[in-house]
Amino acid sequence: MDGEAGAPYHGPMRPLLLLALLPLGACAALQASAPAPGSPAVAASAAPPPALDPTPPPPPPAGADTADELDTTTEEDRAAAVAPPPDPAAAASLGTTVASLGPPADPGIWMETPLVAEPTMGRVVYPANGRSVTLELRPSGGEAGSGSQISLAAMRLLEAPLTGLLELEVFGS
Repeated sequence: MDGEAGAPYHGPMRPLLLLALLPLGACAALQASAPAPGSPAVAASAAPPPALDPTPPPPPPAGADTADELDTTTEEDRAAAVAPPPDPAAAASLGTTVASLGPPADPGIWMETPLVAEPTMGRVVYPANGRSVTLELRPSGGEAGSGSQISLAAMRLLEAPLTGLLELEVFGS
């Protein structure tokens, strides 16, 4: 079907294309706010990490398909993750990232992010509701500003929408 003056009709595709490009703008904005190499925020990630939990939760059972079935963290793990940090001033800001849900069957309370170069413990704050979670920060291998993935358990503890993109403040110890 043609539009005016013989131009092809694009129908609803043009708004959908623009909507699909929105996340790219967010990535560019985050890349501009990412810490520069050698800055104190990046140097903080090179400090010796606190001990990571040597016994991660078990994988979900075969056939698990609900958030409750896929989240195999224990009540103790969840309580420790949302407990206030002993010294919040000791945590260095690593920057801000946009995170989406990572693989739901990957157990534990973690986030893969380009803001760290090696696994370390850290904390994320979800400014939309003020909740924060202590979790394992894992290197994603992506470029600064490329976004992050966060575990199902961590998203549930943040009380964030599982299908949303979360803007998170990231802190390292």
